Amino acid sequence: MDIASIIEPSRVLRNVDARSKKHALDILSEMIAGADDELAQGAVFDSLISREKVGCTALPGGVAIPHGCIDGLERIIGAFVKLAHPVDYDTPDGVPVDLMFAIVLPDIAGTERKACLKEAGQIFGDPAFQRMLRSAKSSRTLYDMIIGHSAPQSASA
Repeated sequence: MDIASIIEPSRVLRNVDARSKKHALDILSEMIAGADDELAQGAVFDSLISREKVGCTALPGGVAIPHGCIDGLERIIGAFVKLAHPVDYDTPDGVPVDLMFAIVLPDIAGTERKACLKEAGQIFGDPAFQRMLRSAKSSRTLYDMIIGHSAPQSASA
């Protein structure tokens, strides 16, 4: 997965004010739906919520990678937010989440989906990278960090 191909600056935001996990997922759903005229915000939200009901998508350290599949979607679309204040996410480590990278995928083969999620987990699961993201002073800086950090991993895939 080439993260540069699934996000763009308009889908990377800093200091997002979310009241809850559900509100944060709603914000991410709206961001993702804005990337495709054929994609309804409600469909994105439902896919993310459905996956969360199966099990928490959080990683250790206050990061979550909510994701879902949507029938008929033609490409992978992602969005990233750094929340102004962490939200309770029912995480295994008990740490509230403030970094969220949401992904919606076409209904693709399981191995391709797993590879995409594994790469996202490696990128956003890195504690040093998490600290860098939290120190970003602007949304554009966040975007540049994400693209820069993912480039070497994408090239080796």
